[in-house]
Amino acid sequence: MFGLFRSKPRSKIGKWLDARGISQEWLVSKSKVSRTTISKIASDDKYSPTLPTIKKIMKAIKEVDPAAKPDDFFDM
Repeated sequence: MFGLFRSKPRSKIGKWLDARGISQEWLVSKSKVSRTTISKIASDDKYSPTLPTIKKIMKAIKEVDPAAKPDDFFDM
């Protein structure tokens, strides 16, 4: 019974995806970044992806939100 209502940890990107009803699979497909990496990025605020990975993710995000900036999601 305990734990049924706990929400999963979400990073800024995870919250952004959730707010728009976009799946992590969509981001995997659009960015060509591995499912494991996207999962880590969406759930762990401390995870710091490489610059090439950030560029791939931002390219996909900008298809939905052209005004999005890397600083909105990543500590740079």
